[in-house]
Amino acid sequence: MNIVRVLLSIAINLNWNLYQLNVKNAFLQEDLEEEVYMSIPEGHPYDGKGNLVCKLNKTIYGLKQSPQAWYARLSIALLKIDFCI
Repeated sequence: MNIVRVLLSIAINLNWNLYQLNVKNAFLQEDLEEEVYMSIPEGHPYDGKGNLVCKLNKTIYGLKQSPQAWYARLSIALLKIDFCI
C-alpha cells in the first residue's frame, strides 16, 4: 500500500490524470470463441426440471476460458495502439 500512496502522491503533485480499473470484474462479459454450457444454477425457475443446461454467450467469473478470452481482447486492443506484446 505504501507504493500506491507514493504513486498517488506523485500523480497529484504532477497533475496527472488518474483512471480506475476494476480488476475483479475484468473477466466478466467477455465474448467466448467456443461453445460453453453449464448446469442450471440453483434458484433458477427451471432448476430441477429435467436435464437442462445453459449455453453461455459471455464469460463468467471462474470459467476456465475467461482469462484466455480476456487476454485475447487485451492483446488486440494493445496492438491497435502500437504496443508490442
